[in-house]
Amino acid sequence: MSASGGTKAIVAALVANLAIAVAKFVAFLFSGSSSMLAESVHSLADSGNQGLLLLGGKKAKREATPEHPFGYGRERYIYAFLVSIVLFSVGGMFAIYEGYEKIKHPHEIEAWYWPVGVLVFAIIAETFSFRTAIRESNLTRGDRSWTEFVRRSKAPELPVVLLEDLGALVGLILALAGVSLALVTGDGVWDGIGTLCIGILLIVIAIVLAAETKSLLLGESAGIEDVEKIKAAVVDGETVTRIIHMRTLHLGPEELLVAAKIAVEHDDTAAEIAHAINAAETRIRAAVPIARVIYLEPDVFDEKAAAAGSGPGEFPGAPAPTESGH
Repeated sequence: MSASGGTKAIVAALVANLAIAVAKFVAFLFSGSSSMLAESVHSLADSGNQGLLLLGGKKAKREATPEHPFGYGRERYIYAFLVSIVLFSVGGMFAIYEGYEKIKHPHEIEAWYWPVGVLVFAIIAETFSFRTAIRESNLTRGDRSWTEFVRRSKAPELPVVLLEDLGALVGLILALAGVSLALVTGDGVWDGIGTLCIGILLIVIAIVLAAETKSLLLGESAGIEDVEKIKAAVVDGETVTRIIHMRTLHLGPEELLVAAKIAVEHDDTAAEIAHAINAAETRIRAAVPIARVIYLEPDVFDEKAAAAGSGPGEFPGAPAPTESGH
């Protein structure tokens, strides 16, 4: 996923949410609708989240230091995780509290045209933001389903914006339904119910985001396709005859660590092995450009040891590796 594509989607969402937050809060002041107050806080929280994503992207570009020799690529994962916390606490819990209070102490909505007009405007603005996120995601999604894209993506920005915008659109529809029912029935309880539903929605999305980004923070391997490309690039059939075992780890969305023990012939010279390793590193970087940190250890392959231990890319005693989502 390109960083520029993620940044474009984040900026579009930030502009839309700031405008929507102001409009919703004005509508709340004139109408007293708790749905509008919850939605204004929701949009404000989303704006803060986009600011966190932009900050994380900026911090991740810092050069490696002796204290952090592999760089700061995972800053993007940390700030994406913070987004889920903000969405849960500021957005979801506040909306649930407001919904409960409105159900407990309902009152009629005043100046109905303010919340209705603002909600229609917000739906249009959020649709524009959502469409931008979808368009940018399609540039890297390939033939994966949307669920697979959110689960497998190593760059967190676009999945986060996609889920936020989807939640925002559904929340706006819930708010519009709550306000409409309150106006039709004259019972402000419906406004509170709509607010409560918005809070539950935001908490569900926050939990999904937290689960997805937690796996990235723990460290994920390269995708199956990249692993196969790396394996094919390592072996030249001459000096490097096979991979004894291999591990990959994302140091950031666009930086991959590759560590492998490779089999060489027992009578190869040190110069031949060094040349073969350099050539293998060049092939790996050509096949998978994000493989920037590569460690290859030469060894003589032993059939008996391999039978008792692990095969290529496997842990001892573990089943064959399969792709797992985060």
